[in-house]
Amino acid sequence: MRPGLNAIMGPTGSGKSSLLDVLAGRKDPQFLRGEVLVDGAEQPENFKCVSGYVVQDDIVMGTLTVRENLRFSAALRLPGSVTDLERRRKVESVIEELGLSKVADSKIGTELIRGVSGGERKRTNIGMELITDPSVLFLDEPTTGLDAFTAGSVLRTLRNLANAGRTIVFSIHQPKYSIYRLFDNLTLVVAGRIIYHGPAGDMPLRYFANIGYHCEAHNSPPDFFMDIVHGEVPVTNAGGEGGRAALISGGGSGGDFDDLTKRDSVIDTDIQKSHSAAIGQQLIERWQQCPMAHRVEQQVEEIYQQSLRMGNGGEGSHVKVKKGAWVGYPTGLWNQVVWVSWRTALNLFRNPQSSIIQLVVYLFFGISIGTVFFGLDTSLESGIQNRQGLFFFLILQMVFVNLGAIEVFIKERVIFIHENSSGFYRVSVYFLAKIFCDMLPIKTLPVVLFMPIVYFMSRLKLDAGAFFFYELNLVLATCAACGVAFFVSASVSVFGIANIFISIIYVFMMVFGGFLMNISSMGDWLAWCKYFSVFNYAYAGLSVNEFVGLDFCPMRNTTNVTRT
Repeated sequence: MRPGLNAIMGPTGSGKSSLLDVLAGRKDPQFLRGEVLVDGAEQPENFKCVSGYVVQDDIVMGTLTVRENLRFSAALRLPGSVTDLERRRKVESVIEELGLSKVADSKIGTELIRGVSGGERKRTNIGMELITDPSVLFLDEPTTGLDAFTAGSVLRTLRNLANAGRTIVFSIHQPKYSIYRLFDNLTLVVAGRIIYHGPAGDMPLRYFANIGYHCEAHNSPPDFFMDIVHGEVPVTNAGGEGGRAALISGGGSGGDFDDLTKRDSVIDTDIQKSHSAAIGQQLIERWQQCPMAHRVEQQVEEIYQQSLRMGNGGEGSHVKVKKGAWVGYPTGLWNQVVWVSWRTALNLFRNPQSSIIQLVVYLFFGISIGTVFFGLDTSLESGIQNRQGLFFFLILQMVFVNLGAIEVFIKERVIFIHENSSGFYRVSVYFLAKIFCDMLPIKTLPVVLFMPIVYFMSRLKLDAGAFFFYELNLVLATCAACGVAFFVSASVSVFGIANIFISIIYVFMMVFGGFLMNISSMGDWLAWCKYFSVFNYAYAGLSVNEFVGLDFCPMRNTTNVTRT
């Protein structure tokens, strides 16, 4: 892959994205063979930190503006030695370079917020990677989901970036001719194997003409290439005379397949797949035998041998290729925590619906529970039972209200995976930001604000220490329930499945909480499950806090006092 626009084309499922991921260092090397060289040296393990990668789906934060998203990228991906003024200048430079000046202060947009257009969103994704001024930029099908004009606009932007000396490698399915003309180099892939690699333009047409495939004057080259792969182009011999070449090398006639392609009736799916596979195999073999492929292999071998000599030991040595220098995270841990927390807080502030609903729910439950258990007495007949019921119901609320916490990681999973893979921040930083800016203010603050309503309406023990322990107990129960939800959210990517799992876990905890059933009456083989129950610890804490030092007596015999 050379400086310029390097396109990887092929039919659906041909391995375009997989090849792109291998080149970008985003595939597990344990399952790969071969070497990827960058400037003659082995690809460093964190090549992702010094190159840019734009995924197929737009994954910028929708509640932030174009400029804010670029500022976030600049704050985390530019070295710590870069001043704040220089970062801002870089952001403005990228905005100007990508033609985003008119929408720089517009929100990207979400399901509920109207934002910028699809092309502007795609250019913002590209800008997130250009902040570091990478010499190599990878893009996975950058025109997916865009109309013809917008797709052309995005590719012209990439053309301008390539003219500045960058190496841009991207996968694309079947572009129109005006986009194809922008390519410098073309790689055609079928079934994970290369059938052409070299200059774009007319060179691929001449190559395919030499092996018997001729493009009609009115046909677009990208459409022509896909027609070849799918077996829709008549094959002539290399000399250009009429007739059909055999589809499968090594003898035999391809007439059966040719007859099938001529029929107007619907072709059986299995036969069509076999037909395409046979043609693909033939194209792979023809490429491997052609002089162009031999020249490419010779160039790669020369670079590889030169790298071996640079690594140590001269030609023929079996030492490993010299590895590129390690490049760590550009910024420190604290800077990452600050900026990821800033974005998390800003996202919550601009999307307050869930936070407001959370507050309303806690206020409603606070008043409702306080009303139901209003003015609890200290009689033996009802005082103990009512308090136990109150504590159980409080914990039930603290736990099940946090079912929504499973959305935390599922909703932003794609963004997190991309940013972590691109070297924005560490995994621990993202988790800490969610704790400080999501769980603590959104989940625990309503507990602190509204649960005292229950305490004083139900007339629990009027003691300052007991009150603060009550608050602490409920806050910790909330944090524990959120922690379990976070675990499920991080483990399961489908919301529906995660919701089922977390519901089962919460019900399991409720059964072993100590209120519905006496744990001591259970067998030893089952009683140990209580140690995994949030209900068990919270219920015991609230009960001990309330009952110790409190006197209960029968309503009819006030002399018979029971101290708990």
